[in-house]
Amino acid sequence: MFELSRRKLLAAGAALGLAATSVAPAFAQDGKETVKAAFVYVGPVGDYGWTYAHDQARLCLEKNLGDKVETSYVENVAEGPDAERVIRQLAQDGNDIVFTTSFGFMNPTIKVAKQFPDVKFEHATGYTTGGNANMGLYNSKFYQGRAVLGTIAAKMSKSGKAGYVASFPIPEVVMGINAFQLAAQKINPDFKTQVVWVNSWYDPAKEADATRALLSQGADVITQHTDSPAPLQAAEEAGAIAFGQAWNMESFAPNAHMTAIVDQWCPYYTGRIQALLDGTWEADNVWLGMKEGEVEMAPFNEKMPEDVKAAAQKIVDDTKAGTYEIFTGPIKDQSGEVKIPEGEVIPEGDLLKMDWYVEGVQS
Repeated sequence: MFELSRRKLLAAGAALGLAATSVAPAFAQDGKETVKAAFVYVGPVGDYGWTYAHDQARLCLEKNLGDKVETSYVENVAEGPDAERVIRQLAQDGNDIVFTTSFGFMNPTIKVAKQFPDVKFEHATGYTTGGNANMGLYNSKFYQGRAVLGTIAAKMSKSGKAGYVASFPIPEVVMGINAFQLAAQKINPDFKTQVVWVNSWYDPAKEADATRALLSQGADVITQHTDSPAPLQAAEEAGAIAFGQAWNMESFAPNAHMTAIVDQWCPYYTGRIQALLDGTWEADNVWLGMKEGEVEMAPFNEKMPEDVKAAAQKIVDDTKAGTYEIFTGPIKDQSGEVKIPEGEVIPEGDLLKMDWYVEGVQS
């Protein structure tokens, strides 16, 4: 399913060329001359992380398709009843498609999609559409970037311990923690990753406090699955190294910031709106990564030793080539028991519901 969807999306992207001049001059039957698209964000557009990346993609979409698309967004939408209200209002306002961009928006999106069968809905990072033919799913293999971060962390850490500022214990976050730790273990078998949960996607004060607590417990590397630059800034103050989240955050911590996972959503959004213009949109389920260009790494800090840069780049290159998969056994769980036998790769379906931690994760 994922491979078929990937090919379809790549074909759309190739046809687009990601330029305003690439809009098809003619429209297929049942297509649209213009599309009205709305985006629902869990955080502020100025978080410089997850929401910022989606909004940069929205702006890129407008640039690519010009007057063929009209976009709007609602930011700082809480996951829960408020999300359902916002999504329903956007459907009532005449939007052709609504993109809901946080895990906790899944069930509200399913409910509203049933009520508005003529509106298209797409949900990021979810696992079910509830049977709605007018709802699609899309996701990014962020964990591939976590493996790069784990490699850098283990090679540069002096204490052999990283601190991980985490949002919520959902599969997306759990698999990222595990990928980071597994990659670090390949460099240093005794490496540990201490996790602190802040139970928020965006709370700079909590994120900074969590970072300071982790540093006080012996971590000298900080990584995060939260959306503000606060962990990086706290690491910068302490002289530790750290990694950005979802976008290049180097400007907030020029010494601490070694690299970041960068989410490139623009090709996906452009392709999906073009499908509506062409009359070819179908509910889909895609999970794209480095190979497709949806996951990138920010430039490596010039302060990184050359051997560290080379090791990190090799992970990137091999992942793109399809010769590196971090979730390949043998993999032990926290208890030290073999969870995944040698040579076996965890299926994508199992990754998407991952609820256990690998050896060396302290949560």
